[in-house]
Amino acid sequence: MTKTNIEKPFLGYGLGLRTDHYEEILSGDPEVDWFEIISENYMVKGGRQLYHLDRVKERYPLVMHGVSMSIGSTDPLNKAYLQDLKTLAERVKPEWISDHLCWTSHGGHNTHDLMPLPYNEETLKHVISRVRQVQDYLGRRILLENASSYVTYKASDMTEWEFLTSIAEEADCLILLDVNNIYVSGFNHDFDPKTYIDYIPADRVFQIHLAGHENNGDYIIDTHDHPVIDEVWDLYEYTIKKMGRVTTMIERDDHIPPLSDLLAELQKAREIGETSC
Repeated sequence: MTKTNIEKPFLGYGLGLRTDHYEEILSGDPEVDWFEIISENYMVKGGRQLYHLDRVKERYPLVMHGVSMSIGSTDPLNKAYLQDLKTLAERVKPEWISDHLCWTSHGGHNTHDLMPLPYNEETLKHVISRVRQVQDYLGRRILLENASSYVTYKASDMTEWEFLTSIAEEADCLILLDVNNIYVSGFNHDFDPKTYIDYIPADRVFQIHLAGHENNGDYIIDTHDHPVIDEVWDLYEYTIKKMGRVTTMIERDDHIPPLSDLLAELQKAREIGETSC
């Protein structure tokens, strides 16, 4: 892909599409501007998932969010996976496609976890090349999300925010900024989350994730099974004041509450997002 100007759309405030809420979404009119789908859940030949997906996409804008691209792996890019992803995108016609800045596979085996990368020039060049290949194949920019982390590498010689920014600018991709993950990693690795946010180029940030986590005292695990905490709300407000209005969603992947609970959180995000920019 050739580098072009960035025109950042604003979709509003959304939720992750979860099976627990299919019927309530389709039978009512919840105040949600758009939905994010987990790409791998819909990379299937047919069935209930695609039936509901087709109905939801008739009513709401959608974005696709993946967990298995393994953009940082030393394994070859998975061509079958990318073909299935492209086929799903042709069906969904998403506003954009995202995945994580991490590796998930080794030797052809999926770890089913988002593993961190060493932040150095060798890894940087490797990931930039792979991002360019994926974008050329899909015919569009992708968004890369900062994953939460619990370990660091001795081989790292730059910060995560420097690494992410360099990839976005040199591969000409976009950023899904997970504010909760910045908070989690900042706590685990003892850095100021605001320093991270200050460094990230606002024009590259197309989407924000907000989620809850599990605080174990000495460390935090990004579980997506709790409400957003006050400190993350404060960090979100800081982010919007720095970057302006950004498409935002609430993530919940476990202990799924009633839709009304998520709508209340989403309304809080909307209020902060609209009054802080």
